[in-house]
Amino acid sequence: MSQGISQAVRFDRELIEKYNRAGPRYTSYPTAPHFTEAFGPERFLQEVEFTNRQANPRPLSLYVHIPFCDTVCHYCACNRIVTPDRRKAVTYLDYLFREVERMGALFDRSRPVVQMHFGGGTPTYLDAGQLERCLEVIGRHFTLLSGDAGEYGIEVDPREVPPGTLTAVRRMGFNRLSIGVQDLDPRVQKAVNRIQPLEVTQAAVDEAKAAGFLSLNLDLIYGLPFQTEASFRHTVEEVVKRFDPDRLAVFNYAHLPQYFPPQRRINTQELPSAEEKLRMMETTINVLLAAGYVYVGMDHFAKPGDELAVAQRDGVLHRNFQGYTTHGECDLIALGITGISQIGEIYAQNLKELEPYYQRLDEGGIPVFRGLVLSRDDLVRRHVIMRLMCDFQLDRHSLEHQFGIDFAGYFSAEEQEIARMVQEGLLEDDGRILRVTPGGRLLIRNVCMAFDWYLRHAEQKKSFSRTI
Repeated sequence: MSQGISQAVRFDRELIEKYNRAGPRYTSYPTAPHFTEAFGPERFLQEVEFTNRQANPRPLSLYVHIPFCDTVCHYCACNRIVTPDRRKAVTYLDYLFREVERMGALFDRSRPVVQMHFGGGTPTYLDAGQLERCLEVIGRHFTLLSGDAGEYGIEVDPREVPPGTLTAVRRMGFNRLSIGVQDLDPRVQKAVNRIQPLEVTQAAVDEAKAAGFLSLNLDLIYGLPFQTEASFRHTVEEVVKRFDPDRLAVFNYAHLPQYFPPQRRINTQELPSAEEKLRMMETTINVLLAAGYVYVGMDHFAKPGDELAVAQRDGVLHRNFQGYTTHGECDLIALGITGISQIGEIYAQNLKELEPYYQRLDEGGIPVFRGLVLSRDDLVRRHVIMRLMCDFQLDRHSLEHQFGIDFAGYFSAEEQEIARMVQEGLLEDDGRILRVTPGGRLLIRNVCMAFDWYLRHAEQKKSFSRTI
């Protein structure tokens, strides 16, 4: 087993109570609220052409957004369209395939797709035939890898997978699976409008394991109505015992009904207190560590042999708009409404609503509507935040060598905050390596915020969730 970067974590109540405030989740830096509509399709095309001309063009990662859900989960903060009318998905796929063809023509076919992820919404809103058609069309316009050479994943709602579906999905070439569970308690499920009996989840997990998926992730949420420390402990223990997932993503529910209308249907009187949520978090960490999982970061746990855990120990873990990944060497192409691409030194987001998305494709264009060209300072700070989020440490000398800067001079404005976090126990500093302590790792967003130029200097267009 690799003995690289430490993955120790500790629940430190004093630190959490001192630092638990609102902040970005840093799926990108700069974050999406700072994208601008002054960036358009033309600038996107220029960057793609530039990356194709590189001596060794980067491989590709594809994100495919399927926005539809049959019913609304009241906690949901995703970009989705709730409709039982499956005909809308037929129209959407027709336009999505146009985008696939158009985007595929822009990228050199020598650039393989080493990673692909279908997210939503609910990708399994599509039936097996439609999913197979998606893979066939993508394979015509991009260079997909055969067998299990690529990392190809899909998000699954167990309520939307009739028997045999996951077996078929595995045969199509998907080899990683993420299943939404959230909570096993029927009372909690009813309160958030996600009725998912245990046997439904069990059937999906059993079929996935029998089909031979290489990695199984399960999603849980704490902070939902009627949850208690004891009830959520039961859910976590049962999930580990019954399903034995390779990874777990355990998210803190952020109640922001002003941004996410479905959350208005949640009775705030039924939500657990902040103190109860902290107890749920502490218990979850203790249960998962005792079960042999390691804390990868930002709500994510994995078995020590899982590729995410191995990548972190080896110092090659990466983070992008889909979360943690082992493929930091890729240019990311997002397909479908709302998707965000990361190509070279730009971010580019697709139109967010169906009709404008359809209209742009009818006009013969690509559906990019806003984005950002990263400045040199953005690139430096993105590297700092990336390494802190993924490694829980930062090598000053490596940063100075890579970007040709003097750390102390470049980050003189941040040094006081760094010193304070060292004094208060979030960080350790030996002069070269800045390390996040086991107690500070749950507050990694706060550490990264110290290096965020936009938090100090730019107008904030969005309210963020609390860091814990």
